[in-house]
Amino acid sequence: MALKIYNSLTRQQEEFKSIEPSKVGMYVCGVTVYDDCHIGHGRTFIAFDVIRRWLEQSGYEVKFVRNITDVDDKIIRRAAERKILPDELAQIYTQRMQEDLEELGCLRPTVEPRATQYIPKMLALIEKLQDKGFAYQDRDGDVDYAVRKFQPYGRLSGKKIDELIPGERVSIDEAKRDPLDFALWKRAKPGEPQWDSKWGKGRPGWHIECSAMSCDLLGETFDIHGGGPDLKFPHHENEIAQSEAANGKKFVNTWIHSGPLRVNGEKMSKSLGNFWTIRDALEQTNKQYGAGNGNETLRFFLLRSHYRSPIDFSTALVEDSHDGLTRLYNAIRTVKPDEKPLDWSEKFASQFKAAMDDDFNTARAVGTLFELASAVNQTKSPELSRQLKGLGNVLGILKIEPEKFVKGAVEDIDEEWVNQMIEERKQAKVAKNWARADEIRGELQAKGIVLEDAPGGVTTWRKN
Repeated sequence: MALKIYNSLTRQQEEFKSIEPSKVGMYVCGVTVYDDCHIGHGRTFIAFDVIRRWLEQSGYEVKFVRNITDVDDKIIRRAAERKILPDELAQIYTQRMQEDLEELGCLRPTVEPRATQYIPKMLALIEKLQDKGFAYQDRDGDVDYAVRKFQPYGRLSGKKIDELIPGERVSIDEAKRDPLDFALWKRAKPGEPQWDSKWGKGRPGWHIECSAMSCDLLGETFDIHGGGPDLKFPHHENEIAQSEAANGKKFVNTWIHSGPLRVNGEKMSKSLGNFWTIRDALEQTNKQYGAGNGNETLRFFLLRSHYRSPIDFSTALVEDSHDGLTRLYNAIRTVKPDEKPLDWSEKFASQFKAAMDDDFNTARAVGTLFELASAVNQTKSPELSRQLKGLGNVLGILKIEPEKFVKGAVEDIDEEWVNQMIEERKQAKVAKNWARADEIRGELQAKGIVLEDAPGGVTTWRKN
């Protein structure tokens, strides 16, 4: 079965064929580094991390580019509030963003360009657009893109130019020729970062950076461009307009967008008090499930839904994901995997591959992992246990020592006492003192400790 991907541009699933055989150029819009990343960012970047991993598993050499927006109105305002320089603020949150995504198990990008490194290439692109009649300098000195000059505008988002209402994700500025036009270059204001240009000192608009970086690093036409659902309009729509007007060729073959994330059924918002940063979520899950275990629990929660599906974030659903992940780890813990490589001709692996080739359907792929765990428990097969661990690793999970994950947070538990209680229970069962044996199990359950009796009289424990 060939890999098929849903293309946001054509609104249909298509067989994927890279421009250059066995190689993929992939650009994913990163974050504006003025604050900590939130859990919605985590959802998006885990989705594209899994996509990248599957492309590599499928034999492609992936050049994965994820940019950093390190000059922007939000950065300038936040830096002024904290009385530090914008580049200092950007550096702080760039490092924190990288740390957060690493904690979630995301691979580092092949290239991670920063907007401030690409000012000359942005200026060259803006000049090219002006020479072709797609850009002009307005009365305030900004350089704007003339949206109506680009006839296909709106293909990606499905929006029609005449139906766009200024003020609804489109800024109103009387200096522009048309309210729908957007800034490519902003005239310098006192105290802001600024660079020299033929139009005077200033700084780039938001949209132009991704066109300059992606075309420079991946070519004027490349394979995959992705990002969160809120970027489809206007950001990605504007990228297409800039790039295709400047270069006279198709910008991207396949557009991929992740689905939205809500918290307890509502849009995440600081005003609603339901705003979760990745750091908040990691702190809570690691406290609850044990250091490091929370990272993988959160990753598993965010990848077990299809990447285009809406996802609801709640502590109850994260707990359910932890229980599910524990089931997978228990199978590997009970039956030690053998050391052979993955066998893709094996039934469960073939089923897993079919799911991932169907638009990276991680929901179905995870369902296969649960089926495989049941088979491991029934057959006690080291081969199937190896398949389970290997397929989990493809998704970036099942990488922790099973005993550590299953036992969970043990920092506040006296392991010696637990083992003494297990031994006392064993002796009570030998003496047929079933009441005392049940009493001990109850005492341990009250402490959040679950006992598991295996054949042969062996009892193991884990924190629930």
